Amino acid sequence: MTPSSTEGRWDARLWAALGVLCTVVFLDALDVSMVGVALPSIQADLGLSTSSLQWVVSGYVLGYGGLLLLGGRTADLLGRRRVFLVALAVFAVASLLGGLVSDGALLIAARFVKGISAAFTAPAALSIITTTFAEGPARNRALSIFTASGASGFSLGLVISGLLTGLGWRWTFLMPVPVALLALAAALRFLPRQQEERAEGGHDLVGAATITGSMLLLVFAVVEAPEAGWGSLRTVGSLLAAAALLAAFVVTERRVRHPLVRLGILRSGPIVRANLGLVILFGSYVGFQFVAMQYFQNFLHWSALETALAFLPAGLLVAVTSTKMGGLADRYGTARLIAVGAAALAAGYAFFLRIDEAPDLATLVVPGMVLLGIAFALSFPSLNIQATNGVADDEQGLASGLLNTSGQVGGAVVLAVVTAVLTSGTGADPLDGFRAAIAVSGALALAGLVIALTGLRGARTAVAVRDDAALQAPEPA
Repeated sequence: MTPSSTEGRWDARLWAALGVLCTVVFLDALDVSMVGVALPSIQADLGLSTSSLQWVVSGYVLGYGGLLLLGGRTADLLGRRRVFLVALAVFAVASLLGGLVSDGALLIAARFVKGISAAFTAPAALSIITTTFAEGPARNRALSIFTASGASGFSLGLVISGLLTGLGWRWTFLMPVPVALLALAAALRFLPRQQEERAEGGHDLVGAATITGSMLLLVFAVVEAPEAGWGSLRTVGSLLAAAALLAAFVVTERRVRHPLVRLGILRSGPIVRANLGLVILFGSYVGFQFVAMQYFQNFLHWSALETALAFLPAGLLVAVTSTKMGGLADRYGTARLIAVGAAALAAGYAFFLRIDEAPDLATLVVPGMVLLGIAFALSFPSLNIQATNGVADDEQGLASGLLNTSGQVGGAVVLAVVTAVLTSGTGADPLDGFRAAIAVSGALALAGLVIALTGLRGARTAVAVRDDAALQAPEPA
């Protein structure tokens, strides 16, 4: 399975290998959102507070985002296939444990381990694709299928969770186990043993420890601030410690011989915009999803299945259309698709600012969800394509790990902020708290639109420069 094999028609073995990678990224994304509808049932069964409950989501997201950079680097160093197989096996075991525990702390711990395993499977899978398919139409097609799988898993996770929660919330944790085991068996058969080009150097464990510790302290400070007080010693101390660890990470990356993140990669404007775009896209939606679960189930008293069906329009739209994004990116460029997606994201959140005691499905819920589905379908594949284009093969693990880290860090931090806003409340009317929390996601979406528009201007400038150079080039003899 080499880049040359992607020219023309793809053979059955190549499709099978891509199918395995797509299945696993589907599971990784599914696990972020599938717990959403089950949260009220978990809260009631295990006696968790709202602030503790968000750690069931954040535990996975932090494990995922905190070690994605190390996962990408490990894939580059030790071999993508090997890292992918080992991490997938750990994912299956952690899924099983999560479905069997009966203590909130153990459940959060299992989710954290599961997130760590996903931190190694995701960048390994993405770098296998980007080093297998040649940059251009072939890679864009493969990436659109791959990212459609991830976006579909994230979008449909709520629907699947609604169906499984009716049987019991533990099934949302146990369902991925047989799928992961089947994917592992298929990966052993279809991911070929080949001589991979590996990066030189070693692991940057200090960098991994400082960036992970920084994120954990930041999320802890924001989540606990409503109870401890924003001016308390615990909150201020945690925030200062998080900033100090982040500074230590940057210093380490500038001085260590083999950094976890080569900071020079951040000189690329398109790559930086892609990472910021995923911070906003994923972070704002994870926060919105948490608020929506509380609103639909705890305030409106909808069942788990009714709540899941409310999210169905977005999930179906992403699943049906995302595979077409590779062709659209070839035709229109990623910058344009990202800009349109950012506008749809902001409009979707604006719809939900009108929530009340009896929301109308036809004029509020469905249109809002459709807009959010359009945003994901356009933006998610385009951000992945933009973040990996022009990157050397030996740094594809870094580029993909950096992008996925951005999304997961955005999810953890924004969820912490949204939870703090929601639990703080803004008055006697609980709807005020829901609207204020949704407004956080809406404000982020507007910032994302501004960033996307700057990328659109940059893309036009680049096209103009290329066209001017072509006009000035001498005629061939």
